[in-house]
Amino acid sequence: MSRSSLLSGSALVACVLAVSTTACAQEVREFNIPAGSLRDGLTLFATQADQQILFAGELVAGRRTEGLRGRFTPSAALNRLLTGSGLTWSETRPGVIFLRRVAGEPSGEAVTQLDEVVVTGTLLKSSGDLASPVVILDRDALDRLGRGTVAEALTDLPQNYAGAGTPIVQLASADRGGSNAVVATGVNLRGLGPASTLVLVNGRRLAGTGFRGEFADVSALPSAAVERVDVLLDGASALYGADAVAGVVNVIMRRQFDGHETRLRASAAEGGAEDLIVSHLAGRSWTTGSAYLSYEYQTTNALSSFDRPYTADGDLRPFGGTDRRNLFGSPGNIVAFNPAVGGFVSQYAIRPNASGSAQSPADFEAGATNLTSVSLGADLIPSLERHSVYGRIRQGLGERIDLTADVRYSRRAYEFASPASIGLFTVTAANPFFVSPTGAPAHTIAYAFQGDLGQTRTAGTSESFGLTAGIDWDLGAGWSLDGYLATAGEGGESGITGRVNTRFLNEALGATPDDPATPYRAAADGFFNPFGAGDANGRAVLDFISQGFSEARDRSRARSANLLVAGPLWMLPGGDLQLAVGAQARRETFETRTTAFGSTAAPVTTVTPEQGRSIRAVFAEVRAPLVGPDNARPGLRRLEISAAARFEDYSDFGTTTNPKLGLVWSPLDSLSLRTSWGTSFRAASLPQVYDAAQTTVTFVPRADGARVLSLFRFGGNRDLNPETAETVTAGFDYRPARGASLSANWFDTRFSDRIAQPVTENLAGVLTDPSLAPFVVLVNPGSSASDLALVESFTNQPDFAFAGVFPSTAFGAIIDGRWVNTGAVRVRGIDLSGRYPLEAAGGLIALEGSASYILDYESRTTPAAEPRALAGVVGFPVRLRSRVGASWTRGDLGVGLHWNHVAAYEDRAGAEIDAWNTVDAQANWSPAAGPLEGLRLALTVLNLFDEDPPFYDAPTGFGFDAGQASMLGRTVSLQLTRRW
Repeated sequence: MSRSSLLSGSALVACVLAVSTTACAQEVREFNIPAGSLRDGLTLFATQADQQILFAGELVAGRRTEGLRGRFTPSAALNRLLTGSGLTWSETRPGVIFLRRVAGEPSGEAVTQLDEVVVTGTLLKSSGDLASPVVILDRDALDRLGRGTVAEALTDLPQNYAGAGTPIVQLASADRGGSNAVVATGVNLRGLGPASTLVLVNGRRLAGTGFRGEFADVSALPSAAVERVDVLLDGASALYGADAVAGVVNVIMRRQFDGHETRLRASAAEGGAEDLIVSHLAGRSWTTGSAYLSYEYQTTNALSSFDRPYTADGDLRPFGGTDRRNLFGSPGNIVAFNPAVGGFVSQYAIRPNASGSAQSPADFEAGATNLTSVSLGADLIPSLERHSVYGRIRQGLGERIDLTADVRYSRRAYEFASPASIGLFTVTAANPFFVSPTGAPAHTIAYAFQGDLGQTRTAGTSESFGLTAGIDWDLGAGWSLDGYLATAGEGGESGITGRVNTRFLNEALGATPDDPATPYRAAADGFFNPFGAGDANGRAVLDFISQGFSEARDRSRARSANLLVAGPLWMLPGGDLQLAVGAQARRETFETRTTAFGSTAAPVTTVTPEQGRSIRAVFAEVRAPLVGPDNARPGLRRLEISAAARFEDYSDFGTTTNPKLGLVWSPLDSLSLRTSWGTSFRAASLPQVYDAAQTTVTFVPRADGARVLSLFRFGGNRDLNPETAETVTAGFDYRPARGASLSANWFDTRFSDRIAQPVTENLAGVLTDPSLAPFVVLVNPGSSASDLALVESFTNQPDFAFAGVFPSTAFGAIIDGRWVNTGAVRVRGIDLSGRYPLEAAGGLIALEGSASYILDYESRTTPAAEPRALAGVVGFPVRLRSRVGASWTRGDLGVGLHWNHVAAYEDRAGAEIDAWNTVDAQANWSPAAGPLEGLRLALTVLNLFDEDPPFYDAPTGFGFDAGQASMLGRTVSLQLTRRW
């Protein structure tokens, strides 16, 4: 394997602009590099020389250059640039330049061998452009984005759709996937679902998170220890196995570090969401190895829906929308089931008098409704506290063997206000507070408990760990053997307290006699009065009925053993024919435990036994350089073909083979054309297969707007088939002289047998969307004995949480929301990125931009359904997301200004949601010399002009789309980084 002596403990900083021929073989070029920091000078050299340079951040910290101007060969220019710096350079591989300290130069630091540079998108060690597109966010790029964590930076990628697997969409009830029980953050490339993006750490898998364990939580990683993030925008099951359907995110942690680095970041938005992150990294190196340990702490305050007018009360009419409040009011409403509308309607609104309670028929208003938002007062940003640790050690044994081990651990505790309890219950004259506007002996009341009990509270913890031990053995003649053993786990605990226990409520209402299973006696301890406005009941009765709660505990594990041998087979005219072959064994398990105390005299615990699967795989990749530097000719500077394949054997799904082919052609030194084709595979998560079927209650709208009380079935499906996908990409990378670069990528992904919950993805349209008709059974239990028996077969189940809350005759539909293999999804689009550096105002200006444009997003709900065009429809990716801007650096100072654009799109009714445009600004100061050398101070303002998100008339009553916009508004952060 190729290695280079670099300062130990340093993080590689890659200035990657072009790799065509070696530095020494390139022609004379024009250079214009002003005097200043060596880091800036090297950046300018890389852009003007069209070269790739890898250097240690600490190696150049504080060093300066006199600059140069004129025509030089790249090698002569680099030598002049490094004059007096104590540094030199070498080319260990064609087109890859490494900087190192001059032999004998005093340093006070040990010099060691640096591990092989990790390349995402190939199993091979060789350098060069890949056939698949890769977005690289190095340490400097992550810092320039001004985000607090890597998870936030990935959420903002133009290719990522943040409408699933993020905390805010979870709390806003907008997550179509719905499994994110622990406020985790996943990556959802192309909007194909977080489960379809494979997330790796140093090329190793994480365990799944959420109550299905199907996606990886990138927020569990300590961001300060991250070296860079590679985002492979292509299906890659041939290389990495299952789940790499939409792409791969590989988080590369720092390989080594020498010294200390402390980071402090504080940020705040209007109304709350204050965030503080503190981290420290310490490491040292010795002649044959290195070690470091990183710790990071984060604390965030909650942000309430009360803090934004468009989320405050569910009435969106002032913003041009709909009144999303419902008849579960405080005060409540006397309601009756109306078969004509298929749901409950208000007959009388309760109007408490001066005593705080309705006491006579005069205290009711016929035909009126007390409306209340179900989510009134809920938090949209959770409060959290996170501790994350990452450590790595490397020890060389002789000249050929490196042993490595790394460990990571994260614990996140969170809490937020969640929606208050609501209820539909019958009150009779047995309740001393009962009063009727009509003289009837009983009434059904729709009631919200906000005024009595406030919001329920959701709290929990999420723990993540990983441990890897590996060996890297240089076998000689360019061959290497890499092997590792890895184990990873995720554990989540979540619970909701302050819920109404319906059994206790019925006892307190007097609807049922005193329950011998409870010590409560309504005659002595108090009856519940449902005819008030939230202040008509004493503490004893409220404490009794609010004992309800639910808890869930999930455990996910992933263990693997991997062996890879790679090296050159023989010499082709364009270079070495490279081969990598490997094998892997993997074991995945998942278990869950839930406890519910909502309608029983004692908590009911349900344990799902551990489910698991074993996977065995063999894989290989070959790259054949047919044309290279030695046989290049006009119009054919480079030609490479690559092929990879992976065979996997699942203990529960059988076998699958996934190939991948790639081609790279360079007609010019500055232009590379590439294309790839491959297939991918994703097995259903273990809960998607093995979870027991359960039933709950929901209200869904009909075509006339009436809301129908429905039974909603959910759970696993043992008849699921795996998902398969086919992806084609084509693009180019243009890197002319003087550092400009332009990249484009076209992609076409066809997803078959997609595992999904079509009803959950469009629950609001389940009764109106013809494609969802196979999942709905309309019932009329009030007039059909067979329908009544069908309804009661679900409502009489022991685990039915709403027993006694709704009459069996009130249901109008039974909805099947279980996991199924849907028809197909096809996504086509174009990614663009570009950069143009130039010297101005005594410094370097870099104009840069990236964008992702979705041409088509077509989905078939069932194999027989007509395809639906969903690009630019709420709940799916918009047509265009982009980020463009400029940064300017001069000496110690740097500033940047970037414009973010989310294109206009539509809701499901066809109403337009406006485009969203925001501006981010940053100023940073990094003294290159003096007592403050090693300090970096950055002030970042996100959404500089405080633009509100575009209005969306959401069924949830929150007037914005959490998947495409942020409710935070202007957010100011200050980050201090100090290297010691």
